[in-house]
Amino acid sequence: MSIVINTPNGNIGRPLVQKLLKAGRQVTIIARGPDKVADLVKLGAKLVQGSIDEQATLDAALPGAEALFWLTPSVPRPDFVEWATATGRMAAARVKAHGVKRVVLISSVGAQNGPGSGPVSALKPVEEAFQAAAPNVTSLRAGFFMENLLRDVQGLAKAGALFGPNPETKAFPMVATVDIAAKAAETLTDASWTGHRYVGVHGPKDLTYPEVASILTQVLGQPVKYVRVGLEDLRNGMTGAGMPSWMAATFVEMYGAVLDGRMEPAEPRSKETTTPTTLAEFASTVIKPVVEQARAS
Repeated sequence: MSIVINTPNGNIGRPLVQKLLKAGRQVTIIARGPDKVADLVKLGAKLVQGSIDEQATLDAALPGAEALFWLTPSVPRPDFVEWATATGRMAAARVKAHGVKRVVLISSVGAQNGPGSGPVSALKPVEEAFQAAAPNVTSLRAGFFMENLLRDVQGLAKAGALFGPNPETKAFPMVATVDIAAKAAETLTDASWTGHRYVGVHGPKDLTYPEVASILTQVLGQPVKYVRVGLEDLRNGMTGAGMPSWMAATFVEMYGAVLDGRMEPAEPRSKETTTPTTLAEFASTVIKPVVEQARAS
């Protein structure tokens, strides 16, 4: 029986597929274009070509599956929340139709609060749809992706600054996507859990933005300061950098939810939610080379 992965070419899906194949599991991947996943097929993954928002694609991938891994991809479209919700609900209906018993899905801190949190708004209805469709569902509610700091490369390279709306004393969980993939692989291959569960994925420790700036200072070998900005300044900065106004609005809504306390983790930090990759390790291997390239350009 196969484990179906709906986003095999992303920062989480790709290492997840590799881990599962290395563990000897049968893996079916869904992708629109075969070229981007040719290496995974060569490793042994079965490809179902198509889009995850098409019923025919899911009907080709799910028969006989032991589990589905579902990640809501960040598709750049103005109706993202509506699209993501509808796609998740359609996928859940196909899970039920094909009798898939286990689902592991990627969610987020703050998902429990539903609407009003930008792109995270879609995740609660997706969680609920899969819970209504399958007897065993684990929602992995992840913290702030360390990869999101790559959006700040130009500010780091040109101004030695990290801009954001968070209060200087506000700590939040930060996690590397490779650790989310590891947690997903662990959950998909563990047959002992049952029922509907929420599991936090919180990184090694909560950090404030000044602490993030201090770590980046050490890793990058240059002073980095945190500069707190208002939501409208944030919006103007994003649109000024070329981001569409509708996309900037969704991020402003999300950061507003952070300021209002609606993006707090519902799951307390524990040994189970704590993952190993530190920000210093991540910055050394991922952020530093990109910042150095941006400095040189």
